[in-house]
Amino acid sequence: MSNCCPIGPAGRWFGLGWSVDLTPVAAVLRPAAKLVISLIARLTREDWRQAAKLPHGPVIVVVNHISNVDPLLVGTFLAHNGLWPRFLAKDSLFRVPLLGRILTAIAQIPVHRGTAEAADALQDAVAALADGGCVVVYPEGTITSDPALWPMKARTGAARLAARTGAPVVPIGQWGAEQILYGKKLGIPAILPRKRISMLVGDPLDLEGLTIDEATDRIMAAITGLVGELRGELPPVGNGPDR
Repeated sequence: MSNCCPIGPAGRWFGLGWSVDLTPVAAVLRPAAKLVISLIARLTREDWRQAAKLPHGPVIVVVNHISNVDPLLVGTFLAHNGLWPRFLAKDSLFRVPLLGRILTAIAQIPVHRGTAEAADALQDAVAALADGGCVVVYPEGTITSDPALWPMKARTGAARLAARTGAPVVPIGQWGAEQILYGKKLGIPAILPRKRISMLVGDPLDLEGLTIDEATDRIMAAITGLVGELRGELPPVGNGPDR
């Protein structure tokens, strides 16, 4: 392991002027996590804005979903800013033999949609926040179906998690991952030439006194506005269920 980027006894990795707490990650996978984060950072061009708005402590990060590769890019952004990302992910991914074991070992959280086990996913996220963790939620629940990749109508999970825990909700708009792998497409990622990956962090959202549906709408309005700012375009009006 490089002396310039050591992983300390508490699992904190120091490197290039920043650090991330790798304690949630199984010890055997911490070197691999470090390697992946470093490689992604070097294979992309960073356009990271307002990262100082990310709190260090329990936080619910809500972000738009535009590509199969964007969890790696969002995760790298958060790791570079001192937060180990714990994504809510489809439970089907955890049933893939090797992938499931890796996701569990790096402290990701399965979502059991449409079953009695769905409450367990929320409970795991509550526990992660109680430990001071960073829980990442794609409010749309899947990669957007909008042909131009604008955010869709959201599910209520992020708002329900915020109401249950009182943890701050911080929106992020992202753009650029679609150049590597567009939307829901699968295939060989277009890594080279290096793509500009933009992340814009918004202010923590005031959801006090709102219903779950109202809080969900406010979350998506904030994300959509950030995406529009990154794209230099006015977002479409509303978030239709088919977009």
